[in-house]
Amino acid sequence: MITLAWIYTLAGAMFAAFAILGLSDRSNPKRLGNAAFWGLMALSLLAGDRIGDIANGVLVLGLAGLGGFNLIGRSQPATTSDQQRENISLRHGNRLFLPALIIPLTALIGTLAYNYTPLGQGGWIEPKRETYVFLALGVLLALIVIFAWLRPPALAPLNEGRRLIDAIGWAAVLPQLLAALGVLFAAAGVGDIIGRFAGSIIPDNNLLIAVTVFAVGMALFTMIMGNAFAAFPIMAAAIGVPVLIQHDHGNPAVIGAVGMLAGFCGTLMTPMAANFNLVPAALLELKDQYAVVKAQVATALPLLAFNVLVIWLAAFR
Repeated sequence: MITLAWIYTLAGAMFAAFAILGLSDRSNPKRLGNAAFWGLMALSLLAGDRIGDIANGVLVLGLAGLGGFNLIGRSQPATTSDQQRENISLRHGNRLFLPALIIPLTALIGTLAYNYTPLGQGGWIEPKRETYVFLALGVLLALIVIFAWLRPPALAPLNEGRRLIDAIGWAAVLPQLLAALGVLFAAAGVGDIIGRFAGSIIPDNNLLIAVTVFAVGMALFTMIMGNAFAAFPIMAAAIGVPVLIQHDHGNPAVIGAVGMLAGFCGTLMTPMAANFNLVPAALLELKDQYAVVKAQVATALPLLAFNVLVIWLAAFR
C-alpha cells in the first residue's frame, strides 16, 4: 500500500539533494547555512517518525536558529541565461505550460478515478491520501515529459528547484511549522481560555458583539498562526460552538463556513501566511517583502466587516 510516508520520502529526497548541491556551491557565502537548513528539513521528512519527540524539537529549534540569525542566503546555480530562456519561449510558446498542467490534472483525474471507479477497489493507496499520491505522481509525470521533450541537463530540475527554494528561504517551511503550532494551541486548551475571556467582555444577549468577536478573533488568530485552519478549532471552542451555536442557536453551517472566510481575511493581512504573502514577493524579487500584505489590507478589512454581517443576518434566521 502506498502511504503518506512514501510522499514524505520523495519530498525528503528532494530537500536532501538541495542540501548536497548547496554545500558544493562555493559561490554562495552562506552555503553551509543553506546546506544545514535543507538538510534538517530532509531529516524531518525522511526520519521524523523515528528520531523521537525531543530530537524533532531540537530539529525545529535548529531551523528557527538558522533562519532567525540570517544564516541562509540566496544561491545562483548555473542555469539557463535570460537570452536562452527567451529563445526557448519564442520556440515553444505557450506549450511550455503543458508540463505544469500535468500536475493538477493528474491529481484531479486520479483522485476522481480512484474514488468513483473500480480503480480504488484494490486499496493500494492509504485511505484519504489519494490526492497527495496523485499529486506526487503528477510531478513525476511532468518531469518525465520535460526530459523527453526539452532534454534539459540531468540536474536542471534540482538546480532550478534549489534556486527557487533558496530565494524563498525559511518562509517555505513556515506553513508546516504554524500548522503544528495550531495543534499545540488546541491541545493546550487555548480555546477554553479565550472562551472565558470572551464571556467576560460580551454583554448578555448581544448577538452582534458575539458575532463580531468570533469573526475578528478568527482573523486575529489567523494572523498570528498564518493559517485559518489552525485558528478555527480555537475560536470554535471558545465562541463558535458554546456561544453562537449552543446558546444562540445559530446555523452551524453558516457560522463554520463564513467564520473560515473571516479567518481568510486575516490571511491577507499577515506575513505569517508566508506561502501566500512572502513567497510571491520573494519570487518576484520585490524590494519590499511586505508589499503583498500592504496591498491586500484595503480588501481584507471591508471583507471582514461583510462576513460579520453575513453571519449576523444569515445564521440566526
